[in-house]
Amino acid sequence: MGGRLRQARRSRGLSLRELSQRLGVSASLISQVETGRANPSVSTLYAIAAELDVSLDELLFEDRRSQLPSRAEARASRSVAYMLQPRETRKRIRLASGVTWDRLTTTSEPETEFLYVTYEVGGASSHDGFQRHSGHEWGYVIDGILDVHIAFEVVTLRPGDAISFDSTMPHRLANNGDVPVHAIWFVSGRSPAIDSGGIATTSED
Repeated sequence: MGGRLRQARRSRGLSLRELSQRLGVSASLISQVETGRANPSVSTLYAIAAELDVSLDELLFEDRRSQLPSRAEARASRSVAYMLQPRETRKRIRLASGVTWDRLTTTSEPETEFLYVTYEVGGASSHDGFQRHSGHEWGYVIDGILDVHIAFEVVTLRPGDAISFDSTMPHRLANNGDVPVHAIWFVSGRSPAIDSGGIATTSED
């Protein structure tokens, strides 16, 4: 991820300091992410993608499909009955603040995030701030207890509970319990081209 972040930043003519100032984090944090010595939090990752006008897949994975399939590709895909993503080979990224994402699609899909997420005890999408981005998301908790902060409300999800909300609302996900949280998360319509993104705080999360 670090190398792709550096390439995207440089292609836009931004220095470490300029990007860090736009995001409200330190230049050393961005430098550590680029050199692989640190991982960003969920909220910082979304903010980076929005500021650089790239998709999350461009930063996280190398098999991004940059556009919708052609008619020929669509016809070819219809000839395949299914696409299997084995558990052992799915793409995984560990983010800061105790969050891990496993991608559940076989390849990157435009404006789509289908994830198996793990929040360790004390893990959160950010330490202090909220995130917001374009799109809509759905979540389902498999085990553990997950607190979902949406604007001024807090919704507590227990095993078997599901939630849906507009991603443009400031939100933060946190595991305040004493066991890890495992959940399925789906985000549709997150497009960096129209994403306001951002971190609603100046903390270095």
